Amino acid sequence: MFKPNPYRPGAGLMPTFLAGRDEDIQSMEQMFDALIMNIPMQSVIYSGLRGVGKTVLINRLQKIAEGKGIFCKHIEVETRNDFISQIATCSQMFLREVSAKEKVKQLVRKSLDAIKSLVVSFDPNGSTFSLSIQDRELYQSNNLTQSLTDVFTSIGETAYESETPICFFIDEIQYMKVEELGSLIAALHRTNQLGYPVMVIGAGLPKIYKMLSDEKTYSERLFIYKEVGSLTYEQSEKAITEPVKKLHVLYTKAAVDQIINITKGYPFFIQQFCKLVYQNTDDKVIELEHVEKVLPDFFKTLDEGFFKVRYERCSDSDKKFIFAMVKCNELPCTISNISKQLGKKGKSISPTRAQLINKGIIYPVRHKELDFTVPEFSGFIQRLDEYKEWCKKQ
Repeated sequence: MFKPNPYRPGAGLMPTFLAGRDEDIQSMEQMFDALIMNIPMQSVIYSGLRGVGKTVLINRLQKIAEGKGIFCKHIEVETRNDFISQIATCSQMFLREVSAKEKVKQLVRKSLDAIKSLVVSFDPNGSTFSLSIQDRELYQSNNLTQSLTDVFTSIGETAYESETPICFFIDEIQYMKVEELGSLIAALHRTNQLGYPVMVIGAGLPKIYKMLSDEKTYSERLFIYKEVGSLTYEQSEKAITEPVKKLHVLYTKAAVDQIINITKGYPFFIQQFCKLVYQNTDDKVIELEHVEKVLPDFFKTLDEGFFKVRYERCSDSDKKFIFAMVKCNELPCTISNISKQLGKKGKSISPTRAQLINKGIIYPVRHKELDFTVPEFSGFIQRLDEYKEWCKKQ
């Protein structure tokens, strides 16, 4: 017999009950209301580890913004897709939506020209423009920042005149190329200076703070930075118990306490653990013994899916670097301690460090300190036979 399961672990899947994000949602609702009144707002960047619910949060915010009449588009940055073509496509969609309004028809044509100038011959691989003689005559700019700024200011003016604010939701910002990120910041900055109702809500791994500040000094004033972390005890309890209430199922306090203790309040882990508990329990009251029964399956599921997919992207040198981090016994760990575990000088491990940061496996916490972007990743490494063999040889 089919048994509906109210828990939804997955990449960006909306849980049946979203716990712990009420304050963020209420704050953003107020900002959306201001944007509708043509009051330019600071853009918002959410950062956090894998599995804390950043994508879920910005998806919920997008739905709220759309309900208020704001033009919204979601962009997921990927290394294989260039951001410029995606932002240009989204801008064109906005112009199609408002083109029927008589008073902005001239602005729409102006904006379309700006978009064509941006994408007509932009090479995403080299981040360069190569204009033909005819194109060069019509489009004078060969600078990505200037071209993207022209697009943002022109669609911003159209948004202002048509009373249709714009909000771009950009996920996985850490994968943006340096040139693209710098151009986006500059374009958004100029648009805000002109008072146009355009904002960005972004999400990414913790390293995006440094990326933004390194690219433009004024980015600290341009964005509101919000950290998305694990849930508190009370929030975790709701994430566990609320989804099954409509199914007339209850948890004992001991069962809730153990789930929170094991998952450390990370939303994805809670969804995954509770899904296993619920599908393996037929009783209307979930006890501690039900939780303990599926504990091996929970770790196996995480190891074979959530953790393994990231670990297998690592080269041999990457893995040794990771092993050294885990062997430090305390996270975040210093680069000097990692070097000591590897028996190498600090500078010699810099390329591997940079590679792991670019892959989104680790991130710099403080000066010369590193941690994993995936919660409880060190526990997974410690369970690997490969790690145990490496430790024996040290």
